[in-house]
Amino acid sequence: MHRQHVLFVAAMILAAGYMWLRGGFVGLVDSFVPPADLPRAAAADVPPELAARLETATLAAGCFWCVEADFDKVHGVVATISGYTGGTVAEPTYAQVSLGTTGHVEAVQVLFDPAVVSYETVLDHFWRNVDPFVAHRQFCDVGSQYRPVIFYHSEAQREAAEGARATMEERFGRPILVEVNEAGAFYRAEAHHQDYYLAHPVQYRYYRWGCGRDARLAEIWHSAES
Repeated sequence: MHRQHVLFVAAMILAAGYMWLRGGFVGLVDSFVPPADLPRAAAADVPPELAARLETATLAAGCFWCVEADFDKVHGVVATISGYTGGTVAEPTYAQVSLGTTGHVEAVQVLFDPAVVSYETVLDHFWRNVDPFVAHRQFCDVGSQYRPVIFYHSEAQREAAEGARATMEERFGRPILVEVNEAGAFYRAEAHHQDYYLAHPVQYRYYRWGCGRDARLAEIWHSAES
């Protein structure tokens, strides 16, 4: 086989692999249906008496599959919802947002019980799971749709987010490029993006590893704590 053909085939394999990792074939080649008893409740399933006291944190830290998985581990978090926010197009689709032209970011609404976990603790977990030194990329995903943002829902959240960002800048001694913006319209992502890490564990784990997310986070915090 000519060298050009080898390079072409290799490029096609890499492109197809990236599409597979990012869920490009979900619904076409994967018929898995998540079980009804997934451990994390959907927002619509939260009992009204609990929902009345929940607070919402809206956070963007790259791929929303990973952000969901990271925050579902936090005691006091009741539900996580993947979606799109911060843009100018109403009811955007994943395909539209992925082009990077709508202004939206992939984000997650984190519904938490403030009697169990504080907003400040939620923010602490955010900082441990974001690369705060890049403005338009997170790990292997590049584009404005992956920019890191804290979207605040109240004046108290804004003050906490800006205070936490200032603390991070002091700790690392360099600019923190995470935006702090007022929360706006949030559009729930397509059904197959919700709880993706539970529904497609093998594909998710390979994507997360291939993206170098955990390796980069370990590098960041090793430098901060050494």
